[in-house]
Amino acid sequence: MSNPEPRTAPDSSAANEAAVILPAALSQDDYRRLSHVRYQLRRFSRLSEDICRTGGVTSLQYQLLLHVKAMQGKNWASVGELAEKLQAKHHGVVALLDRCEKLGLIERCENQQDRRQVEIHLLPRSEQLVERLALLHQPELRLLEDAFSFRGDDHAVGHS
Repeated sequence: MSNPEPRTAPDSSAANEAAVILPAALSQDDYRRLSHVRYQLRRFSRLSEDICRTGGVTSLQYQLLLHVKAMQGKNWASVGELAEKLQAKHHGVVALLDRCEKLGLIERCENQQDRRQVEIHLLPRSEQLVERLALLHQPELRLLEDAFSFRGDDHAVGHS
């Protein structure tokens, strides 16, 4: 069987902004690395869901709070910024914000410079919650960082 020609990745956000050259064929190590990455991500995600449940929020609600808390140079986020961070559609983020607002986790404020933009702010209760949950994630985060530095066949996971 002959190897097919290398091909470019389909045009999608997952394929980055520039064209990505895909290999003509994958080796067993390529499959093993991809399997390892997917396993570690799923493991982290499942444990994160358990941690979030102890705080009385969903994993998605926690991620939203975390992204607002992590904003560089300001204490709020826009709906568009959150949609990008969550890799979600604008209307889906608005629905999530509605649920978080009903739970008393966030408040929406009109931006003083651009009245079309809505600022999403954490409320004191959610500030404490996101801090507690982020602390509980630290051991798993360290394990995930170690897992991604795993080397098999002299290649870092996710790199060829």
